[in-house]
Amino acid sequence: MKNFKAHILIVDDDDRIRDLVKEYLSQNNYLTSTAKDSNDAFEKTKIIKFDLIVLDIMMPGKTGLEFTQDYKKKIDTPILLLTAKGEPSERIVGLEVGADDYLTKPFEPKELILRINNILNKTKSLEIKRVIEFGNIKIDLKKLFIFKDDQRLKINNTEKLILEKMINSPGKIFKRDEIASLIDLNKERSIDVIITRLRKKIEETPKSPKYLQTIRGEGYVLWIE
Repeated sequence: MKNFKAHILIVDDDDRIRDLVKEYLSQNNYLTSTAKDSNDAFEKTKIIKFDLIVLDIMMPGKTGLEFTQDYKKKIDTPILLLTAKGEPSERIVGLEVGADDYLTKPFEPKELILRINNILNKTKSLEIKRVIEFGNIKIDLKKLFIFKDDQRLKINNTEKLILEKMINSPGKIFKRDEIASLIDLNKERSIDVIITRLRKKIEETPKSPKYLQTIRGEGYVLWIE
């Protein structure tokens, strides 16, 4: 793993900024690809699995915020937003739609590298949680199985997306609309059905759940011992 180089996609409509960021990252031992706008970036993510996306907010066509909101519903690649504005409201919106961090232009190259390193280190620690055990349960998100006692229960991709988010944020309450956005589903009743199905695979007594609980009026939470 010592020879591993993270592959970063740089998305900016400004040729000068794009080339400068590419130069900074290449000098710091990263692999880089570039895109001139959101459409170009989306096409490249279909071909390459990037480790991180450095994304400008203000671009013609789909903005960086719009790209982040749409992209994060499908793939959980970390995103660092570049913004020419420093207003707290814009930074908050960026984090709300799924960005992992932001950096205001103009920025110091060293700060860009530090923020990228922080995101990648955090991502690596989260990726460890692809197999997790609690109680008599073992969840393998790579193989899409839940092992309970002597049973091996298959999980589908929708269930995987929900479990992945909850496992990496134990104790966090996920609202129904947050889950709906994650799995691209807007029917509240359908979400309840999916949660019920997961409980049958995780809980000893699904009607009295110990781990995947409902917080009345708020949403769902995964308590892991």
